[in-house]
Amino acid sequence: MNGKPFGKVNNKILQKQIDLRSDTVTRPSAIMRTAIANAAVGDDVLGDDQTVKLLEQIASDRVGKECGLFVPSGTMANLIAVLCHTKPGDEIILGTESHIFNYEVAGASRIAGVQVYPIPNLSTGNVDLLDLRAAIREKDIHTPTSTLLCLENTHNRCGGTVISAEAISQNCEIAHENGLSVHLDGARIFNAEVALKESASSIAKNCDSVAFCFSKGLGSPIGSIICGSRYFIEQARRHRKMLGGGMRQVGVLAAAAIYALENNVNRLVDDHTNAATLARELQKINDFEVVFPETNIIVVTILRGIRDTWINLLLKEGVLVSSFGRDRLRLVTHLDFQNTEIDFVIKKIKKVALLV
Repeated sequence: MNGKPFGKVNNKILQKQIDLRSDTVTRPSAIMRTAIANAAVGDDVLGDDQTVKLLEQIASDRVGKECGLFVPSGTMANLIAVLCHTKPGDEIILGTESHIFNYEVAGASRIAGVQVYPIPNLSTGNVDLLDLRAAIREKDIHTPTSTLLCLENTHNRCGGTVISAEAISQNCEIAHENGLSVHLDGARIFNAEVALKESASSIAKNCDSVAFCFSKGLGSPIGSIICGSRYFIEQARRHRKMLGGGMRQVGVLAAAAIYALENNVNRLVDDHTNAATLARELQKINDFEVVFPETNIIVVTILRGIRDTWINLLLKEGVLVSSFGRDRLRLVTHLDFQNTEIDFVIKKIKKVALLV
């Protein structure tokens, strides 16, 4: 269950709710709450929080980088990476379906002052290497300078797809040949690690920086981390402060993140299995076209009815899903969703199908 069990309010029985809007909706477990309560803390801006320091070392080791920096969100982590790797007037290359391009409020342009050059994402979440080569600017007084390539793994808008370490390295090779740095938005990189059976460090090996979230599949309440070289993190720390991300006694959150990283990675396979089972059942409903998931994100194209009608009727039945484009829905499995709840979800979706 996801923290919304049966109960009573004003003598009314609360309806059971299954929240599949995102893997960010999870609640800290009792053990994680104990870790939070017992955390040693200090002022992290002054460098005094030993729990944060421990987290940053553990996390950077996991992705094969020298240092790490704990930040409030993945969006801030990605913006800090852009700020570190570029200067105003430069150009960054990324995918048309990337999180940075679609969901980060144009921060790269507005705050970092860079021009964004989007190239098409393949259905796999990767980009075509020919498109990448063509997007890199030749040196010319009239054009911006290409300085950064941003990749994403797993790829959210492509349906939680995974990109192999070899494929990531091919992108990095082209970028580095042409003087570009590479940042990997690895918000769900451990979903990729589990699905590919390749370590996060091998996936991110040739990237100059990598960020990942503790508050998605790993089940921590808040926080992301950005990792790279020691010099890169020194720059990143200044940019974090500028953006208002300097935190004080934040060891209480770092303790939750350490617990998540040490205990909630291997269990991601359960989320993938549940997503696959749920997707197979959804494929039996004629009103949908379902992309079979590689990890924990299911993308459903609606073939009949209006998107918001589906969302609102499902909400009334106790199933929460999110919009994912004009005619698409997204369902995300997570540690608070159990395989025993799949039948409930399918039953409610079939009921709504009769009303649409």
